[in-house]
Amino acid sequence: MGKKYAAAKAKVTEGKIYNVEGGFELIPQLASAKFDETVEVSGRLGVDPKHPEQMVRGTVVMPNGLGKKVRVIVFAKGEKAVEAKEAGAEHVGAEELIEKVSKGWLDFDSVVATPDIMGAVGKLGKVLGPRGLMPNPKLGTVTFEVKRAVTELKAGKVEFRVDKAGNIHVPVGKASFGPQKLRENFSSLMEAIIKAKPSSSKGMYLRSLFLATTMGPSVRLDVAEVRGLFK
Repeated sequence: MGKKYAAAKAKVTEGKIYNVEGGFELIPQLASAKFDETVEVSGRLGVDPKHPEQMVRGTVVMPNGLGKKVRVIVFAKGEKAVEAKEAGAEHVGAEELIEKVSKGWLDFDSVVATPDIMGAVGKLGKVLGPRGLMPNPKLGTVTFEVKRAVTELKAGKVEFRVDKAGNIHVPVGKASFGPQKLRENFSSLMEAIIKAKPSSSKGMYLRSLFLATTMGPSVRLDVAEVRGLFK
């Protein structure tokens, strides 16, 4: 354990479960790295992702963004390609851009595609799929509304998805945001996650929630309070 981590950990009361306000007041104080650390929410949901009907997945636009520049590429042609460029996409194209990505170019964070070109984009599944970058209509990244898609991604739209064990890990901003902006992003995230609860999920849905900075210790949140806030 390094000195900085030990000093941060000493600020967290061992065994304490923090209310939302207290947790977000504390979490920025636990960042000690020279860079602006990301604050992430982690938690356990009462679902079994082995059953497709219990897969929890969705997107949410963080009201305060995520504190970083999001590089978006768009697979589109004609008017939609022009629309994507005007919306601020870093790279826009069709066959030539697909070929570039197929050869290993991955200098981007998010991908949007129009439905008419998805047949060609499909061959990038082995490249984009493992990195969670494959366009998906359920996430709003396969659409003819490319302006809206690009704008939302650049504004801080993020995907949440449970892993095989039913856990989630989602960034809600930077430590420099301060407690209020981080809480606002957290509220938007929790509202979206609760709305995404599968009808087949029985019993307790939100089971645990933690906050942590990139290099700092975790803070456990009062999940009962959160359940009450977002019924």
